[in-house]
Amino acid sequence: MNWQPWISLAIAAGIALVSATVVIVVVSVVARAAARRREWPKALISRARHPFRLFIFVIALWAAFAARWPEKDWHDGIQHGFLIAAINVGAWFIGALVTFALALAMGRYRTDVPDNRVARRMQTQLAIVRRLAIVVIVILAAGSVLLTFPGVQAVGTSVLASAGVVSIVAGLAAQSTLANVFAGVQLAFSDAIRVDDVVIAEGQWGRIEEITLTYVVVHIWDDRRLVLPSTYFTSTPFENWTRRSSELLGSIELDLDWLVSPAAMRTELDEILKRTPLWDGRGHVLQVTDAVGGFVRVRILVTAIDAPTLFDLRCFIREEMIEWLTSKHPGSLPHARVQLVEEAKPLPKRKESTDTGGLFTGNAEAEERAAHFTTSIPVQDGSFRTGPIETVPTTTRPLETGPDGP
Repeated sequence: MNWQPWISLAIAAGIALVSATVVIVVVSVVARAAARRREWPKALISRARHPFRLFIFVIALWAAFAARWPEKDWHDGIQHGFLIAAINVGAWFIGALVTFALALAMGRYRTDVPDNRVARRMQTQLAIVRRLAIVVIVILAAGSVLLTFPGVQAVGTSVLASAGVVSIVAGLAAQSTLANVFAGVQLAFSDAIRVDDVVIAEGQWGRIEEITLTYVVVHIWDDRRLVLPSTYFTSTPFENWTRRSSELLGSIELDLDWLVSPAAMRTELDEILKRTPLWDGRGHVLQVTDAVGGFVRVRILVTAIDAPTLFDLRCFIREEMIEWLTSKHPGSLPHARVQLVEEAKPLPKRKESTDTGGLFTGNAEAEERAAHFTTSIPVQDGSFRTGPIETVPTTTRPLETGPDGP
């Protein structure tokens, strides 16, 4: 057996590995030198280091094997294997570069500062673009790998010809999934919701934590996560408390007694707001909104910079007002008034009546009244006569009467 070709292959592979190592070292030194002055080279090294090194090694070995592979029978198979490996590793490397570029762009928009509406919108849109880019890279890489097989190339024409039918069938089969995908893209670029927006969804108060192509994660105030499909936010009404700004107006309602003094409460409200940094100073008001049912309803309106601060401010004002009313104006606390009356005397027992007289019966007057409705009834024998008509006297009797008369 001739070992010379295999020794040549080993030498070529060693040279390729050494060359690839030198290239990797040089690039690493340059990147680390740049990282001392700026931050982004360090992030690039962290994300793209492994796919870059593997890609360089694959390309170097591919060149060595293509030049020195001794077996011609396996030559095409080896070349095909390196081609598939290069496509996959190259897709990984491109995906890392795209992710780094979009992460670098997202880093320019900080969401931990006041008035961050534009930053949250850009963060949301760039996150969706990153996911779309990764999906496109994976699909292109998978298609490129399939096209390296001769059989796939042969049926490529028929596949393209039947693409219309396949797309219709796929669309019908994945209707809900595609609807969520399009809804996710719509949410990202319509600015309806953004990451870190405060929303009310399904009766739950929380913040938008993540927006994907198919679902949205809402971080609820008690640290639960509400996962909703993207179509929920395009087809169902919901509240967005930070659509334009985060400032909000909140109310505190108290049911008090009629002896309460709204003027004194306004003075105390001013003192309470001076003692807390939760109030943003934009406005406050105290009004009596209702006075029925034995209570006086007092409503306090205050403003705050965002929803969490407003919640704490409302609780603080409510606690301070209760303590002030209890200690300074106890008569203003709600009271239930009860009026005591004497026991009602029973009505005298009603005597039973023996009078059974009616309108036409029961006494002489009624029977006389009934007689006026009784007359002689003429009787005819059915033949026509020229003389006077004979009448037959009949016995009279009272007419039967009902409850409403004869």
